[in-house]
Amino acid sequence: MAKSPNVSILYRRSSWILSAFLGALAFAGCSGEQTNAPKQQAGRQPQAIQVATTGVQRIFMQRQVDLSGTLISPDQARVSSEVAGVVRQVHVEIGREVAPGQPLVSLDTRELEIALRRAESQLRQTEAQLGIDGVRIKESLPDEEIASVRTALANRDDARAQLARATQLLKKGLISQADFDTTQTRVKVSEAAYQAALETVQSLKATLQERRAALELAQKKLGDAVIKAPVGGSISERLVQVGEYIRENTPVVTIVRLNPLKLKTSIQERHAQLLRPGLSVQFHVEALPDAVFEGQVMNVSPSVEQATRTFVVEVLVDNRDRRLKPGFFAKGVIFTQRDENVLAVPEEAVSILAGVATVFVIDDSGRVRQQVLSIGARKDNLLEVVAGLEGNEKLAASNLAQLATGTPVNTSSAPAPPPGRPLKGEGARKKEGERE
Repeated sequence: MAKSPNVSILYRRSSWILSAFLGALAFAGCSGEQTNAPKQQAGRQPQAIQVATTGVQRIFMQRQVDLSGTLISPDQARVSSEVAGVVRQVHVEIGREVAPGQPLVSLDTRELEIALRRAESQLRQTEAQLGIDGVRIKESLPDEEIASVRTALANRDDARAQLARATQLLKKGLISQADFDTTQTRVKVSEAAYQAALETVQSLKATLQERRAALELAQKKLGDAVIKAPVGGSISERLVQVGEYIRENTPVVTIVRLNPLKLKTSIQERHAQLLRPGLSVQFHVEALPDAVFEGQVMNVSPSVEQATRTFVVEVLVDNRDRRLKPGFFAKGVIFTQRDENVLAVPEEAVSILAGVATVFVIDDSGRVRQQVLSIGARKDNLLEVVAGLEGNEKLAASNLAQLATGTPVNTSSAPAPPPGRPLKGEGARKKEGERE
């Protein structure tokens, strides 16, 4: 028998109402369970985290400024020949160390010896004209004692005497006016001759000084035929060969001084007030990576280069063992000042996230409080505390990732490790637990 449409519609509505009622009962039961769950958890105490502890230390901190630069020779000389000539001998080779005054190159001396003998001959000629024999008389005589001047002086005095006699005879009428005039003229000629003799002597004395200087120059040039080292150092270049003709001012060798050396570096302008002559320096070079070298700040530039915002610093480096060479690249530090009683904490107690450093301070109730720090320099495994701690705090030093402000902790009874010895990591403690 077929159902009527009204009965079918009533049947579907009854089924829908029943389904909705059963769903509501199920939802109410689930909601009741969820509401009770937080109440049960709220009644449970959070579990304490086991942590090792450490304290804030007070240490000294040696401040320093980084440097990088190049080693250079303080004295580098390119030695040139002062005379022209043919190279007869080269006494040194590249790498040879020389002392000041040591012969480097010898030139042929025959032409120089001839020039020296010519200068000596000309000097002796002038000395003879001035009455200097070089043995009994070594310096020029007074003008009146030189032979040519004495002769002219005698002639002048004789002419004057004859003029006086002629004047007396002319008054008595014993000589003619013509003879008297002749006597007067002779006096004038003798006086002129005397003055010329004096001028000649003065010229000879000037020539004497010139020829003495010429002789000294010839002697110097003969000595310069042996080119000597002006400074001590090592030969870095040999520029001439035996048999080669060289002119004046021709370079022959280059000498570099190896001890001491200079370390030339550029320092940022923000360190300008920290650097001064006398500060200690330590550095190393790539050629000797395991060696540490020391130096001392010698010169500090008073001005800053505008292009680089740096200023030049020169460091004096002892190189008696000759291990360092000019041109080496060096990296190191300049020790500026030493600060005492600096607060520091082990790096195991510091957590750094997104550039922010924090520690977990353990209070008297056994809970931790996260504290933000301002970190300075590092020394071994210790970090300088610029701000954030007073110095008497007890800090958590392990399981930092499990801690948050208010978390209860159980502290380890083991003492904090000394500076320079890091705490054991969590993995190491787990391995020890497994061995136990």
